[in-house]
Amino acid sequence: MKKIPIDSFVLAIVLVVILAFVFPHIASWLPIDSIASYGVSLIFFFYGLKLSLEKIVSGLSNWKLHLLVQSSTFLLFPILIILAKPMFSLLHADLMWLSFFFLAALPSTVSSSVVMVSMAKGNIPAAIFNASISGLIGVVLTPLWMSLFLKQQGGEYDLSSVYFKLLVEILLPICLGLILQRFWGRYAQKYAKQLSLFDKAIILLIIYKSFVVSFQEKVFESVSVMQLVVVFVLILCLFYTVFYFVGFIAKRLKFTDEDIIVAQYCGTKKSLVHGTVFSKVLFPASSPHGLILLPLMIFHAMQIFVISLMVAKKGKEN
Repeated sequence: MKKIPIDSFVLAIVLVVILAFVFPHIASWLPIDSIASYGVSLIFFFYGLKLSLEKIVSGLSNWKLHLLVQSSTFLLFPILIILAKPMFSLLHADLMWLSFFFLAALPSTVSSSVVMVSMAKGNIPAAIFNASISGLIGVVLTPLWMSLFLKQQGGEYDLSSVYFKLLVEILLPICLGLILQRFWGRYAQKYAKQLSLFDKAIILLIIYKSFVVSFQEKVFESVSVMQLVVVFVLILCLFYTVFYFVGFIAKRLKFTDEDIIVAQYCGTKKSLVHGTVFSKVLFPASSPHGLILLPLMIFHAMQIFVISLMVAKKGKEN
C-alpha cells in the first residue's frame, strides 16, 4: 500500500501556527517586519536569477495552452468566488468571502507546479513557462482584482501606492536578478534547494507574525469548528470545479495528454509565497492577516496533497 505523501512545508506551517499561539512573545524579540521586507526582496531577486527568458520566449508558440492556464488562474477562480458572494453575505461572512477572493486573485505556484507536472510526465517546458509568467502577471492583476472590493471596506484604496510597493519589493529585485543572471545565474541553479529553504523560512516568519497578531486580537474566537469545516469543504469544491472544468476545456480543444496535465496542474494552483507577500501590501496593517491567509494556507496544503495523489495514480497507470 502506497503511503499518503506528507509535505514538510505544510507541516512547518502547522507548527508555526501552533508556535504563534503558544509563544507569541517571540515576535517582540525580533524585528520580524524588517526581516520579512528584506527577505521578500531577496526571494524575488533569486527568482530573477533563476528565471529563464529563453524558455519563456520559446514557449510562446503554445498560446492556446498558456491562455487556458492563465485564464483559469486569473479569471475562472475570481469569477467563481464572485458568484458565491451572495451565499457569504447571507451568512454574514463578508471578511471570509474577501479572504476567499484574495485566494482566487493570486497567481499560480512556481516550483511545485513544475515538479508535479514533471512527475506526471506532462509538458515540462510549458509548465515552466506558465509558472514563471503567472507570478509576473499577478503583480499587475491581483491588486487590480482586489481594488474592486477593498474600496468597499471603508476609506480610499490607493492603487498607485500598492503598485509602488510591489515595484520596490518585487519587480525591481526580479529585474536586478535578471540583469545579474549572466554572472550569478549558475550559482542560483546550483544552490536552488538552499534558496528554496530560505524562501520558505521567510514565508514561515510572515505567517508566524500574522497569526501572533490575529491570536492577540482574538480574531479566531469568532470562527467555530463548523465554520472551519465549511471552509475546507468549499475549498475542495473550488479546487475540483476548476480542475475538471479546465480538463474539459482542454479536451475540447484537443490538447495532447501532456498539455492537459499542464492545464490542470498549473491552472489550479495558488501561490502561498505571493499570497503572504501581497497580504502585507494590499491589506492595511490593522487587518486580521491570519484570517485573511487561512483559506490560502488550507488550499495550499490541499492542492499539494490532492495533486500528489493524482500523480501517484498516474504513475501506477503508466
